[in-house]
Amino acid sequence: MTEVPLATRMRPRSFDEFVGHKHLLGTGKPLTKLIEGGHLPSIVLWGPPGTGKTTLAFLLAKAVGAGIVQLSAVSSGVSDARRVIEGAKASLFHTVLFVDEVHRWNKAQQEILLPAIEEGTVTLVGCTTENPYFSLVSPLLSRCLLLRLEPLEAKEVKSLLGNALMDQARGLGGLGISVTDEALDYLVEAGGGDARVALTGLEAAVLLAAEGENVVDVERAGDAIQKKAIVWGRGGDAHYDVISAFIKAVRGSDPDGALFWLARMIEAGEDPRYIARRLVVHASEDVGLADPRALQVAVAAAQAVEYVGLPEARLNLAEATIYLARAPKSNAVIVAMDRAARDASSSDPVPLHLRDAHYAGAKDLGHGEGYKYPHDFADHWVEQDYRPARFSGSRYYEPSDQGEEAQPPRSSV
Repeated sequence: MTEVPLATRMRPRSFDEFVGHKHLLGTGKPLTKLIEGGHLPSIVLWGPPGTGKTTLAFLLAKAVGAGIVQLSAVSSGVSDARRVIEGAKASLFHTVLFVDEVHRWNKAQQEILLPAIEEGTVTLVGCTTENPYFSLVSPLLSRCLLLRLEPLEAKEVKSLLGNALMDQARGLGGLGISVTDEALDYLVEAGGGDARVALTGLEAAVLLAAEGENVVDVERAGDAIQKKAIVWGRGGDAHYDVISAFIKAVRGSDPDGALFWLARMIEAGEDPRYIARRLVVHASEDVGLADPRALQVAVAAAQAVEYVGLPEARLNLAEATIYLARAPKSNAVIVAMDRAARDASSSDPVPLHLRDAHYAGAKDLGHGEGYKYPHDFADHWVEQDYRPARFSGSRYYEPSDQGEEAQPPRSSV
C-alpha cells in the first residue's frame, strides 16, 4: 500500500468530485460564474481544517487554465514570494500563487504581495484557518475576495468515506474490509466536519482490521481515532467566539449552556486565569448590585485558580459560573459608568466646596467653603451637589427592579 495518506489520495480531481460548500459552488453561484467566465480574482479561503481549501485552490487554478505555485507560510518568506513573482513575470501563462496558512506570514511578508496583486502579475489564493480580520493586513484583504468555508455536513463527510471504501485505485476498495454503519457514523462524528480527520481515522481502522477481523466496528473505529482534539485558535476568532458564547450563556441565566462552554475552554487548554478574569468582569457588568455577592464569588474563584490550579480549580470555576448564571441580572453598573464617563470627559473644574481645604492657604482660595459635613446632620446625610453645576441634574445610576437592586436607595442629588 502506498505511503501517501488516504486523505491525499482521495483529493477531488474535479468540481464533480468536490463535496460541500454549495453556497459558493453550483449553478448560478458567484464563484461558479467567475470561473465560467475565465476570471479568477485574488481570493482568501477562510475555514476550519479539512474542509477542502487546498483542493479548491487547485481546482480554481485548473478551471481558468492558470499555472499554480504553492508556498507554505510556515516554511517560506519574502525571498520565496519574490522568486514566484519574478517567475510569473517571465511566464507565458498566468500564475496563481497559492499560500497555505497565509496568516502565519507577518506584515512585511504579506505586503510584498500587494504590488503583484495590484498589477495582475499573480493571482493570490490564500488559505487560512484564522479569522483574516485578525491575522491579515487590511491592504491585502481589500484586494482579495474573502470566501468563508464552513465545516462539512455529516452526510457530506460520510459520502467521502463511502467513496474511499469503494475506490480500488486510490482508496481502500481492494482490501476486502467491511465497515459497519455505526463505525462510519462514529468516524463522521469524531471528524466534526473535518474530512481529513475522518479519512485518516478510516484508514487507520481499516489497516488495523486487515490484521485479522476484516470488519471495522465502532470499537475498532474508536481505537483508531482515539479522542478528537478540540479545534482551538488561540489569539484567533475561535478563542473570542467561545468566550463570547460562555459569557452570553451566563448573562442569559443558562447554567447548562455556560458549563458547556466552560468545559470546552478547559478541555482546549484555555488559561483558567483568563476565564476567571472574565467572570470577575461579568459579575459587575451583568449582575452588579442585583446580587453584590456575585463579585465576591467571582473574585474567590479567581483566587482559588491561583491557589489550587487545574485540574481541581475547574470546580471553583464551575461553581462561580453556576452562581453567576443563576443570579438576578442587572447592567445598571456599566450603564451608570458609561453615562458618568461621557460627562466626566468635560473640563469643568471641581466646585470650590469640594476642593481640598487641608493645606495652608486653601481657605484663602475659597476651598471647602460651603461644604456640608454629612455626619453633622440627621441620618448622616444632607442634600448637596457633588458635581459641577451643569451636571448636577444628570442621573447615571438607575437601579433595576432585580434582586437586591430593587430596594429603594437613599435619596441623593
